[in-house]
Amino acid sequence: NAHDIPCGPILSTKEIIEDPSLAANEIVVEVEHPQRGTFTTVGNPLKLSDSPTHITPSPLLGQHTEEILIGELGIGDEELRLLRSSGVI
Repeated sequence: NAHDIPCGPILSTKEIIEDPSLAANEIVVEVEHPQRGTFTTVGNPLKLSDSPTHITPSPLLGQHTEEILIGELGIGDEELRLLRSSGVI
């Protein structure tokens, strides 16, 4: 600071996770995962009053397969059964 050089503290990962101000501002959040349990991760650092965000866990393997195949790709029930029975999904 004495030389007008921008600087700030360098925190360890442990210090970041345990910092109460970061938790209070949802920069660091706890997320519940169905297999992993509760874990701490980075929240959304951008705070927009008209666009709130919610941090969610990553999906499980195959969690949205049927939704994508039917809803996005237009695969019918019979083709979906065929894909399952042949081990594709």
